[in-house]
Amino acid sequence: MTNFFDGIEPIRYDPSAETDLAYRHYNPDEIVMGKRMEDQLRFAVAYWHSFAWEGGDPFGGRTFDRPWYPQDSMEMARAKADVAFEMFALLGQPFFCFHDADVRPEGASFAESQRNLEEIVDYFGEKMEATGTKLLWGTANMFTHRRFMAGAATNPDPDVFAWSAATVKNCIDATKKLGGQNYVLWGGREGYETLLNTDLVRERQQAGRFLQMVVDYKHKIGFDGAILIEPKPQEPSKHQYDYDVNTVYSFLKEFGLEGEVKMNIEQGHAILAGHSFEHELAMAAAFGILGSIDMNRNDYQSGWDTDQFPNSVPEVALAYYEILKAGGFTTGGTNFDAKLRRQSLDPVDLIAGHVGAMDVCARGLKAAAAMLEDGGLEKARGERYAGWDAPKNRDMLENGTLESITERVLSEGIDPEPRSGRQERLENYINRFV
Repeated sequence: MTNFFDGIEPIRYDPSAETDLAYRHYNPDEIVMGKRMEDQLRFAVAYWHSFAWEGGDPFGGRTFDRPWYPQDSMEMARAKADVAFEMFALLGQPFFCFHDADVRPEGASFAESQRNLEEIVDYFGEKMEATGTKLLWGTANMFTHRRFMAGAATNPDPDVFAWSAATVKNCIDATKKLGGQNYVLWGGREGYETLLNTDLVRERQQAGRFLQMVVDYKHKIGFDGAILIEPKPQEPSKHQYDYDVNTVYSFLKEFGLEGEVKMNIEQGHAILAGHSFEHELAMAAAFGILGSIDMNRNDYQSGWDTDQFPNSVPEVALAYYEILKAGGFTTGGTNFDAKLRRQSLDPVDLIAGHVGAMDVCARGLKAAAAMLEDGGLEKARGERYAGWDAPKNRDMLENGTLESITERVLSEGIDPEPRSGRQERLENYINRFV
């Protein structure tokens, strides 16, 4: 045990509690649509924002003062792990997620970094066995170090491509060894700053071949988890190749990977792409590639990815509506890719941020389940498109030609009148549940 969270008791479900360190809505054993709430939500803590982030922003450096800083030795890596797994136990959430650079110090060589990762993975294994916490997914940080300033898989330097491929191999190995249920590829700098020095065709081919190698290696080693891509439209690169779900799906189709790779979708990234979170989830579900989510939000007055804990039940409810409608999570879950504000210095803030977010998600999940069970939205959608169920209209769509449809319009005297989309009434309907 460490003394980092001294005085904080394990968080329990207590709807009448007069403290912010209790769950009022998240009851792991409550049954929601035939599953325990814990099994529907599958919460995970993000190791990077919770323990590796130092509180800096584009205009200022570190504000946090953690006992495992500076994060430059295996001794500090183990100290960080001790605190992390203590927090997992306090929260009682079932999963966590990590990048390689979050959990081990950078070595003087690739081989040393690999040894550091292998050592901390063994330490994690002991901690996981002791606490029961599992790994939702692992990934590689291929965006922070200066070697990745022009990308990883899409880098113009083949040596960086090679370094990146070897890094991903090590991280998949680590994920498999820890029983991870997914492996995520997040191309933090897989994009470009200017077309003046960029070969788009070459970089796209490199990215596609890289992903094919990842999938091949997954099958070679018998990794049973899902391979996920996390779309992001911009920041830090001006133009990201993995802009949104539609863009990524076209990429997967081009390289024959649509049956092999699914999506890890983040709310904040959806917003940066000009979409709603539920739009991206619905698109992924329509393509059959919905895998997992990062649950956070952006500051709507800022034009960048602020990674704040969720606090809007209506937003969260619409997201879980799409997830439940698609059948719920399988290997995926709800990862809090969220961080404290840089003025939130106390250890208790880290606990409180997760407790509040888990409660918001629990309320949203229950609202989403209630809407699905009531069926009002699906009934309204069905009524709006009911005309297409008529045999002659199905035949028009499947077998019609412009000539035959024109003949029908003339012979039947078709002159359609617009019908209300009833948006305000549907918004009122949603408000009954949230």
